[in-house]
Amino acid sequence: MVEIASLEDPRVAAYRLTSSPVDLIAAGLFVAEGRLVVDRLLRAPRYPIHSVLVTRPALRAIEGALASRPTPPPIFVLDQSQMNAIVGFNIHRGCLALAERPARETLSAAHLTAVRRLAALEGVNNPDNVGGIFRSAAAFGVDLVVMGPGCSDPLYRKAIRTSMAATLHVPFVDAGAWPHALDLLRDAGFERIALTPAADATPLDALAGDAARVALMVGAEGDGLTGDALAHADRRVRIPIASTVDSLNATVAASIALHHFR
Repeated sequence: MVEIASLEDPRVAAYRLTSSPVDLIAAGLFVAEGRLVVDRLLRAPRYPIHSVLVTRPALRAIEGALASRPTPPPIFVLDQSQMNAIVGFNIHRGCLALAERPARETLSAAHLTAVRRLAALEGVNNPDNVGGIFRSAAAFGVDLVVMGPGCSDPLYRKAIRTSMAATLHVPFVDAGAWPHALDLLRDAGFERIALTPAADATPLDALAGDAARVALMVGAEGDGLTGDALAHADRRVRIPIASTVDSLNATVAASIALHHFR
C-alpha cells in the first residue's frame, strides 16, 4: 500500500487515462468505478488487476474483496480532493481500479455448447443500455451476450457502472460477420427471437417461455433491428403496450423479454 500525494506521481499515471476510452484501450486496460463495482471486479478472477486507487474510507470498504485475491494488487491511497480531480466529481466514492482488458473473442460453435439463453445485440451504442441489458441478463439467467455491429463496449466505464459490474460476470463475445453470425445460432438449435414494435409481430405473451434454446435479438434505441437482422429471425415479437406510447426503451424491452424466457 502506497500513499500518493499527487496525481502527477508516475505510479498512478494510468489513472489519468480514465477519461479517454481510446487511450485506455490502447493501454490494454479498463476502469471500474465505485466501491461496489470495484469489490465485484476484485472478486472476478478472470481479470488481472493492474492496481487500485482509493481513499482511506473506501479502502476499508473493499478490504474483504482485496483479501480474496490470491495476490493482492498494488494499492494507491490518496485524499478525496485528489480523487475528485480524476473525473471532476465524486462519482466513484473514492474508489477506482484498473484491470487488464482481455482479448475479445469472436462467436464460434464452441461458445454455444452449454448455452441455453443468450442475447444478441445489434447497434446498441448507448452504454447505459448495454449496461442495463447486461444487468438484466445476469438477473434472468442469460448465459452469453453476443455483441453485434455498432454496440458500445461492455468494458466502458459507464457500461460497467450501469450494469453494477454484470458486464464483468456475464460472458460476452463479438458476433463476427453480421448477420451471418445469426446463422450459427440457428445451426446450434437456437430459436432466434427478434424484438420489434411492429404491429404485425407476435405478442410476447403468446409465446411459451420454455423453448430449449433461445437467442433474443435486441436492436438500437429508436431504429431497432435492421432489416437484415430481422430477416434472419425465426420469430418477430412485440411487447403489447398502450396505443399512446410508440415503443419502449431498449433496456426495458429486453428486460421484459428476458424475464419471459428466463
